[in-house]
Amino acid sequence: MFKDLRVSTFLAARATQRGGRGRVFMNIIIIALVLTNMIFMPSLISGAIEVFNQQNVDYITSDIVIEPREDDRYINDLDDLLGVVNRVPGVVRASPRYETPSSIEFEENSITLGITAFDPRDEVEVSKFHETVIDGDFLGSGSMDEIIIGLLVSGHEDKTQDFYPSLGGAGVGDTITVRYSNGVVRDYRIKGIFNTKSWTADYMAIVTWDEMNSVLGYDNNVADKVLIKTSENADVDAVKKNILEFGVGESVKTWEEALPSAVTDSVESFNIINQITVFGSLVIAVVLIFIMTTIKAFNNRKQIGIQKAIGIKKSVIINSYVMQVVFVCLLGSILGFIILEAMVLYFTAYPMEFPDGNVTPIVDPGMLIENTALLFVSSAIAGFIPAWRITRENILDAMRGN
Repeated sequence: MFKDLRVSTFLAARATQRGGRGRVFMNIIIIALVLTNMIFMPSLISGAIEVFNQQNVDYITSDIVIEPREDDRYINDLDDLLGVVNRVPGVVRASPRYETPSSIEFEENSITLGITAFDPRDEVEVSKFHETVIDGDFLGSGSMDEIIIGLLVSGHEDKTQDFYPSLGGAGVGDTITVRYSNGVVRDYRIKGIFNTKSWTADYMAIVTWDEMNSVLGYDNNVADKVLIKTSENADVDAVKKNILEFGVGESVKTWEEALPSAVTDSVESFNIINQITVFGSLVIAVVLIFIMTTIKAFNNRKQIGIQKAIGIKKSVIINSYVMQVVFVCLLGSILGFIILEAMVLYFTAYPMEFPDGNVTPIVDPGMLIENTALLFVSSAIAGFIPAWRITRENILDAMRGN
């Protein structure tokens, strides 16, 4: 067996040396580009998904979110709940949010939008809104008659540039009128405009918890949800379990569990796109290798006939062609890894600016190994078939070139 393998290796090496460096080099480049396409496109999609997930954690749900019980509209006994949750091991801080319907008016513009209330002292430890203020300032703990709005709420004077209905370019220092669903009307000075690049977060208008209490006319002790920030490197599932063990009866979800079904369906669609990309790349590689091996084997029919005539086994000849294919794939894979690494480094330093955030490719090592193995296996099969067909020919016919 080892003797046959040595003979196959010798034949493959001699055939590669005599096969034309330009053709071999071109095949290596094509394999490298095929592998790069197999890995880079899925990694780019993975990067976009990661950006969305991170935005969701940073602004919408934090690491863990507590929502009302199934039959309740609000989380009741909020102070008691916060007292319990903030004592749970692994919890950095809990921040409640309360939202009430309203209409917002600025000059001749009017939009319907829920006004969100939170305590800025808690929120700076839980979310990153305070880091995304691009104009003006973040809310202070005692801020009254002031509001901060997302960039999509502010909008543009040219409404055709807006993704959602907006206030037509309202800026910091402008006064807007908010008509709450309970009949209260308040004029607010825009204190800041934030830009998170999340379409959900940037279409929010936020006041302090104290301001919302003055609108409601009492000290509010209910919330729509409570966002919980866990300590760095903490096991989110373990912290969730601790919260439940402390007697919290509301719906407790990790950020992944809190994702809407539409989002998970979209992620699944992206995974299908990844699979199509990989399959298409494999088809290109298989067709290339098949054509390359077929042409080479056909041109070497006389040589194959002579090799068979002097007693070289068919399996040895076939293995020599498969080894040539594997050799090309090996060099192509190495070159592909170099190209892929260079692209990842470049787009890490200069991320792609998508409408919903800056995206950098995320290469999954498991996906890299799996796709490379698929490329090798597919290429080996594509190289085996034409060599097997040629070696089945009659020796005299092969030597005559018929």
